[in-house]
Amino acid sequence: MLWLKSRQEPMDRLVKSPGGTEVLQMAPLPGAELVQRPLQLYRYLLRCCRQLPTKGIQEHYKHAVRQSFRVHSDEDNPERIQQIIKRAIEDADWILNKLRPGSSVEASPSQPLPSSRSP
Repeated sequence: MLWLKSRQEPMDRLVKSPGGTEVLQMAPLPGAELVQRPLQLYRYLLRCCRQLPTKGIQEHYKHAVRQSFRVHSDEDNPERIQQIIKRAIEDADWILNKLRPGSSVEASPSQPLPSSRSP
């Protein structure tokens, strides 16, 4: 089956932190590059939540994803929608790397965790 060949497990990668130490980072889930519509993003982000280490953290971010979609449900500007999608995927990647068991991501985004950002 063709669709089975296209689905691959995320690969980990070593990156240099600003302090010069090597840090293991998890690659984004497969399919991030295919997300173009809000519903695709919603499903992608919920799949990302399943990768988080504890049930409590998973539920926290699922709630944040749902809330964000409610807040932005009336957005109709295609450029703004693409901007939101791009930022949400970047934030999900950062969170997965930050909260992954055994990881020590030293570099953080310029703002607090995505769930605490204002829309």
